[in-house]
Amino acid sequence: MLRVVAKGVLLGVAVVLLTSNASFAADCDSAGWGGNCDVENSGEQVDVSAGTTRPGSSRPDDSADGGHPPTQPGEPVPEAPDETEDCGPLGCRGNYEVAGLPEVTLADLASFRPAAPELTGEPAGFGVVGMPTNLVGAASEQRLSGTLLGWDVTVRFVPAEFVFAHGDGTTATTATGGASWARLAQAQFTPTPTSHVYADRGTYPVSVTVRYAASVDFGTGYWQPVEGFVTATSGDYPVRVVEVRTALVDETCRENPSGPGC
Repeated sequence: MLRVVAKGVLLGVAVVLLTSNASFAADCDSAGWGGNCDVENSGEQVDVSAGTTRPGSSRPDDSADGGHPPTQPGEPVPEAPDETEDCGPLGCRGNYEVAGLPEVTLADLASFRPAAPELTGEPAGFGVVGMPTNLVGAASEQRLSGTLLGWDVTVRFVPAEFVFAHGDGTTATTATGGASWARLAQAQFTPTPTSHVYADRGTYPVSVTVRYAASVDFGTGYWQPVEGFVTATSGDYPVRVVEVRTALVDETCRENPSGPGC
């Protein structure tokens, strides 16, 4: 006797036969089951069950979002790329982001040093007690190429501040290195943004330190700023400060440094 029960897409078959498991398993293949039978033989009854899919029917593993096959147990489900995410200057590839640029500190720039600034003054090498001595520091933007943290980079240094040390214990910080009286269209011994008035005679070692703002280009065209300043200092520029008095003399102070008022 053959009993067939259909439920959904699963066909259950029970066959009452006095036969062996092996002989019926062979019949499974010949019947087109593809060897996917489960056979149980109690000696009096042989139960056979198998699963198949009817033409046009949906498979149990079909999903509602287009029938994509399920992942294997324990396998992570891939996520679609987020088109709204910020992928940074290097962009995204598929559903992952390209590794970001490394963070750079001042310590990393130890092998990249800007050139020392130049320092001059007016009158050249001299000053007068109680009158402005004009100091002029010169520095410009610099770009250096090299290797940084395993990357081929360009480092840019831009002058941000000038710190003048006057040699008498005072300092002044300015946003500019200054300019000559002639360029400023000013008369001699008039105040400028970088001038200094000395109170006493003497020779003073003057210097200027430039604070550079640094940034790095990793080949993307984007300048990544580095927090803090990189500094470079000029050598000493001696300024001899003298007193000016009205007197009739035979020689100038240059000709006779020990003369009156020199």
